[in-house]
Amino acid sequence: MRVDKYLWAVRYFKTRSIASNACKKGHVKIKGESVKPSRNVYPTDKIEIRKNQIHYQIEVLDLPKSRVGAKLANIYCLDITPKENLEKLDLLKYSQEYYRKKGAGRPTKKDRRELDDLKDNTKDDIEE
Repeated sequence: MRVDKYLWAVRYFKTRSIASNACKKGHVKIKGESVKPSRNVYPTDKIEIRKNQIHYQIEVLDLPKSRVGAKLANIYCLDITPKENLEKLDLLKYSQEYYRKKGAGRPTKKDRRELDDLKDNTKDDIEE
């Protein structure tokens, strides 16, 4: 089975074209080497996927005949991602909550003052 089709079938990517583009950009590696979307995957292969600034690592257990449900995806792959990588995901969520949401309108006067204070503090740190 092709690597892009496999990653789509076990629900690591929403569409097969997104999985294919990830392979073309070098975000998918097998045995440390970037792979083309057409590369075949076999059981016991270890795949490293860079998605949303996180390096996921999975081991292929079996090949599905077609796309499987989310509850059945763990039958076909084993997630061996280190805990440090998953902790980075939590930090990313917290950092995204800090920024203003899209469509929140113009910054308020308080927001502008906080930005000015931040700029002044960083300028002082650089000069020292």
